[in-house]
Amino acid sequence: MAACSSLLFPLLLVLLTFSDSSVKVIGLGVGINYGQIANNLPSPSRVSYLLRSLNISRVKLYDADPNVLVAFSNTNVDFIIGLGNEYLQNMTDPIKAQNWVQQRVQPYLSRTRITCITVGNEVFKYYDHQSWSNLLPAMQTVYNTLVNLGLDKQVSVTTAHSLDILSVSFPPSAGAFRQDIGEYLHGILNFHAQVKSPFLINAYPYFAYKDSPNEVSLDYVLFQPNQGTIDPFTNLKYDNMLYAQVDAVYSAIKAMGHTDIEVRVSETGWPSKGDENEVGATPENAGLYNGNLLKRIEQRQGTPAKPNVPIDIYVFALFNENLKPGPASERNYGLFYPDGTPVYNIGVQGYLPELVYSSASKNNGFLVCSLLILAMAYLILKI
Repeated sequence: MAACSSLLFPLLLVLLTFSDSSVKVIGLGVGINYGQIANNLPSPSRVSYLLRSLNISRVKLYDADPNVLVAFSNTNVDFIIGLGNEYLQNMTDPIKAQNWVQQRVQPYLSRTRITCITVGNEVFKYYDHQSWSNLLPAMQTVYNTLVNLGLDKQVSVTTAHSLDILSVSFPPSAGAFRQDIGEYLHGILNFHAQVKSPFLINAYPYFAYKDSPNEVSLDYVLFQPNQGTIDPFTNLKYDNMLYAQVDAVYSAIKAMGHTDIEVRVSETGWPSKGDENEVGATPENAGLYNGNLLKRIEQRQGTPAKPNVPIDIYVFALFNENLKPGPASERNYGLFYPDGTPVYNIGVQGYLPELVYSSASKNNGFLVCSLLILAMAYLILKI
């Protein structure tokens, strides 16, 4: 146990430093997207400690990974879990939907707080008309399954959309959905209004800047001081693009006859690295975007059109994911490297427990040591 003592003392100092009230943690009601398209990420149990050290209590997954749900047992972390687009057709079948809920949701609810299921992700981004047709029936079938199991008051049902569902995004008051998906969105909006679930969007001002860096103000997209823009129809002033995008979605929803559906941001972020043609993908810009965004969330700001509704946001993403396809930026949205160190400084600190390796003859001692370290980490971070 001597080796264990040598590890516990410095760890105790580190944890006391991180638990000091002068250290800023993320918390503040912000959510985080926990993607796992990588082969070098820490185990879910270690991630659980990291997120709790950051005071993050809302996590969004892209699946219903049982390893994650078990690792976060009894942590009071709220989870959005996901059904991928490949499940849409199966989820239109009540029997298959019930089997999925009973296998992937119900067994974990007593210990892990699953609050929402996203059925599909950015379905209208891809011109797959079969998926378009399956989306609403799948959402309805999953919801009806929850009703039949008595879980609908505990778990809501929605889907997440990319911003290209809009045909008009500026000025925000003129926001409108694409005509080719109008009939599908009409049914989805009726569903949201009926079951009181939120309309989710993945909004990335970075894309607008990358595509038109000479026309789009960098300060405007980074929440930095700038002249802003005025909506000529409402005279509302916008000092950042994200809020303008959210209000454009509200306007598009209103144009379809609904004023009682809340818009939430299920993804937003900024890459710290990109290919040569990905203008603006730098650690400095990513730090400004996410750092300024956290300040806005801390202030519980609403958008100009919805000033009394604090904007609800999930930042993308927790880790850099080294196996994501596409341009380099796709692999560099993380706030943290897989070893738990920040990719850039936004004034937050967290703690990722170290793995303890040992020879076979010392396995038991080091196992006890590891458990002591984790237990002490948990107790100190909960104080």
